[in-house]
Amino acid sequence: MATFLYKLGRLAFRRRWYVAVIWVLLLGLAGAGAATASKSTDDSFSIPGTEAQSAFDLLAERYPGKKADAASARVVFQAPDGQKITEPKNKAAVEKVVGELTGPQVASAPSPFQAHTVSKDGSTAYVLVTYKEASNKLTDASRDTLDAAQKHGRESGLTVEMGGSALQKMPETGSTEIIGIIVSAVVLVITFGSLIVAGLPLLTALIGVGIGVSSIAALASTLNLSGNTSTLAMMIGLAVGIDYALFIVSRYRAELAEGREREEAAGRAVGTAGSAVVFAGLTVVIALVGLAVVNIPMLTKMGMAAAGTVVVAVLVALTLIPALLGFAGRQVLARKVRKAKTADEGGAAGKPNMGTRWARFVLRRPVWVLVAGIVGLGALAAPAASLQLGLPDDSSQPVKTTQRKAYDMIAEGFGPGYNGPLMVVVDAKGVKDPKKATQTVVKAVGGLDDVAAVTPPMPNKTGDTALFNVVPKSKPSGEKTEDLVHAIRGKGSALKAETGATVLVTGTTAMNIDVSQKLNDALLPYLALVVGLAFLLLIVVFRSVLVPLKAALGFLLSVVAALGAVVAVFQWGWLSGVFGVEETGPIMSMMPIFMVGVVFGLAMDYEVFLVTRMREAFVHGETPGDAVVTGFRHGARVVTAAAVIMISVFAGFIGSSESMIKMIGFGLAIAVFFDAFIVRMAIVPAVLALLGKAAWWLPSWLDKALPNVDVEGEGLQKQLAAPSEAAEGRAGDPDPDADPRLTRV
Repeated sequence: MATFLYKLGRLAFRRRWYVAVIWVLLLGLAGAGAATASKSTDDSFSIPGTEAQSAFDLLAERYPGKKADAASARVVFQAPDGQKITEPKNKAAVEKVVGELTGPQVASAPSPFQAHTVSKDGSTAYVLVTYKEASNKLTDASRDTLDAAQKHGRESGLTVEMGGSALQKMPETGSTEIIGIIVSAVVLVITFGSLIVAGLPLLTALIGVGIGVSSIAALASTLNLSGNTSTLAMMIGLAVGIDYALFIVSRYRAELAEGREREEAAGRAVGTAGSAVVFAGLTVVIALVGLAVVNIPMLTKMGMAAAGTVVVAVLVALTLIPALLGFAGRQVLARKVRKAKTADEGGAAGKPNMGTRWARFVLRRPVWVLVAGIVGLGALAAPAASLQLGLPDDSSQPVKTTQRKAYDMIAEGFGPGYNGPLMVVVDAKGVKDPKKATQTVVKAVGGLDDVAAVTPPMPNKTGDTALFNVVPKSKPSGEKTEDLVHAIRGKGSALKAETGATVLVTGTTAMNIDVSQKLNDALLPYLALVVGLAFLLLIVVFRSVLVPLKAALGFLLSVVAALGAVVAVFQWGWLSGVFGVEETGPIMSMMPIFMVGVVFGLAMDYEVFLVTRMREAFVHGETPGDAVVTGFRHGARVVTAAAVIMISVFAGFIGSSESMIKMIGFGLAIAVFFDAFIVRMAIVPAVLALLGKAAWWLPSWLDKALPNVDVEGEGLQKQLAAPSEAAEGRAGDPDPDADPRLTRV
């Protein structure tokens, strides 16, 4: 592989105009496709194999025209202190607002005085507005109607707040995201000492992300991709795009420091660091594609699309980077280096750099560093034992939002369970007396613990199916509500035996419970698949058993520590003010599996880049200890810069107005910090120092069975050295066996 990538790098350097034009054309084609493609309107969230989804599918079949995922809004009214909402003046104001809740997309908006949605004390009432379309299909006019009705209600002296899926909008990330990009640019300038080189990783990353995200937009309607797909692809693509460019540019400068000509340096940089980029990219792709194990279509599509963007980032790094290096000339070197006409990229000469000094410190005290790293991460991981999973509802919104105020008003006036009623479907098809069977089910369910109310059943036109709501006494995200869902389902078997009807529980609350359970059940199989495949891949890369094992165990330690930090901040409330966390509560169900997938792929970037340089030095004759020092001398600064950039990009999401986006940003940023600076920079060299030569041990039978991908470039070095040695031994006759493409400079 190294030889092929070496040729590719030199070719891209020589034909830089062609390469640049090709990538610009691809960006233009993707952009044109995105601009002309119809917008995807499928943000549906299905979870095959769950009871909640089966009930939704049954409703779509038995209640034609009724959409289970239709948007809804709850407009809550509260009378001024000392008054009741039923007083003539207040009642007239409510009726006026209800009369405004009309439009082509509105299915129904019954008056609270007719629907009996007035609290017992008469202080609060609400109207449930149901729509014909899902939330993502609502027009601006429909949303404006809600806002206008709320405004008019408040002008009449009432307190009016709103909640529900109809209010869902794209969250704002705030100025911190821009600050993260600025931090990335500053780090690049400090790392390379050149504005030209600092701009290269940003430029190529933006081109790769532009092609990837534009392609997703162009195919969104055809493949039914959700609006969140491009967000994930942009986040991952930008992070890895900058990282991969950093790795190759850094190696290019190191090759120049050894006196190579520019084209030769580009070829060697792509042949060596490019090999690490290819395998690092493969680990990211494995992690993202592996999300299909969860069997949630939306999550699978998001992973596939993000994986495609990573592939584009790898191709950009292998071809566009050497092409742009050809345009840059000696501007890739720092100004003082250009004046001196030499380069010292890793502290190879003169005073040892920080990476060298740190590596030597770890080699002197490997046990202390290893124990400190493991104990520190272990302590941070302790809160993860109290992890509570759930999906967000309006109770997790900031207290100043209208959604949160509406939630609190409902909970205070009616009870917390009214914020998340359960939907029970009675499938009585084939039953002799469907009406009697439904009544039996309603009576049995109404007698269960934690049931506050049961609504009258609504049969379909054929009478073989009925639907009724169950209002729990507990809040939607509470454990008692989850127990109630399981209790209804547990009683379903006895009711089927008694009545012949099938009882299914669904609705938003039940769907959230099922999603949490499904994600929880899929976590271990997903871990086994992703870590197992990556372990096999790293065995091929490092030709070692212990190094990949150490990489996988270190990753697991950093992820659990990151989950512990998330629990401490977002569930326990530690340092909540620092990170702008207004409400604590359960951790989003997708968080563990999402963090595993994303962080594993990104963490392996650092592992592959840092340790392949150590492996390269060891293969070329250095002792295990010296190889560790060499790897840090050349790679520590780049890995540090890449980690700081990635942390700053992810930390930009902490400023989001959406608590779940804030949680994801914090979790990914802290996980990268733990993995890059504690695991890869401290635990990894400590373990390698203790293992010595044993770290690179590989059974002879396995060594013969594995393909030799030559990531460290040993085969490439031999091919490049052979023609030079032959030329020294002869007076100038060309070697007929030498490949002229390898010897040309």
